[in-house]
Amino acid sequence: MMNPEAWAQEMDAYGCAPTGPLLTEAQCREIAGLYDEVARFRSTVDMERYRFGRGQYRYFAQPFPDLVQELRSTLYPRLLPIARDWAARLGKPAPWPDSLEEWLEMCHAAGQTKPTPILLRYREGDWNALHRDLYGDLVFPLQVVIGLDRPGDDYDGGEFLLVEQRPRAQSRGTVTLLRQGHGLVFTTRDRPVRSARGWSAAPVRHGVSTVRRGLRHTLGLVFHDAA
Repeated sequence: MMNPEAWAQEMDAYGCAPTGPLLTEAQCREIAGLYDEVARFRSTVDMERYRFGRGQYRYFAQPFPDLVQELRSTLYPRLLPIARDWAARLGKPAPWPDSLEEWLEMCHAAGQTKPTPILLRYREGDWNALHRDLYGDLVFPLQVVIGLDRPGDDYDGGEFLLVEQRPRAQSRGTVTLLRQGHGLVFTTRDRPVRSARGWSAAPVRHGVSTVRRGLRHTLGLVFHDAA
C-alpha cells in the first residue's frame, strides 16, 4: 500500500491516486464470487433501466464481509488528513471525526442509514455514465475503487474515467486501468484547484468506459451512508 502522503501528492496533481495492492488474487476472487449470493445485498441496480449506462451493481447489506469491513475501516483514517486539508483550502467545514464509526453515526442521525459499499459487474458492452456518489447532505470527499479481475486477461476496455471541470477552462480527463487487487482513491464531488482568487472547487465526475470483452468486477468503498 502506498504511503498516504504520496496519495495526497497524486490527489493534488490528478484528483486520483493509486493505492498499490490492497487485496490478493484469492481475496479478489472471493469478493467477486459473492455477487451471485443475492442475500448479502440490500439492493440491485440495473444501470440501463435508470439511464446510468449499462451493467449492474449491488449494494452490500449489513453485516459486511470481513474483508469489506476491514478495508473501509482501515482506509478511512488514511484518507482523513487529505479530506481535512482540502476543506481548509476551500474554507469549508470539516465535520469528519477521527473514526469511521463516529462519522457513520452522524450520517445515521441525519437520516443517511443505508450502507454504501458496492460490488459492480460489467459484461461485454457495459459501461458507467459519468456521475458523483453523493447520497445525501453528509458527504466524505474521497472514495476508493478496487479492481477484482485482471485487465487484458479477464476483460478488455473498462477503464476508470475521471473528468474534472477546471475553473473557466475546458474539462480534463484522466484514465486509469485498475490492476487486480489494486485500488484507486478519487474525489467524490469536487477538489481544490488553484485559481486567481486562491482556491476554487473543481467539480469532478467518474465513470467506466465500455467493456469490449470479458467480465469486470470492482469493489467500491464510499465512506458515507445513503439516505
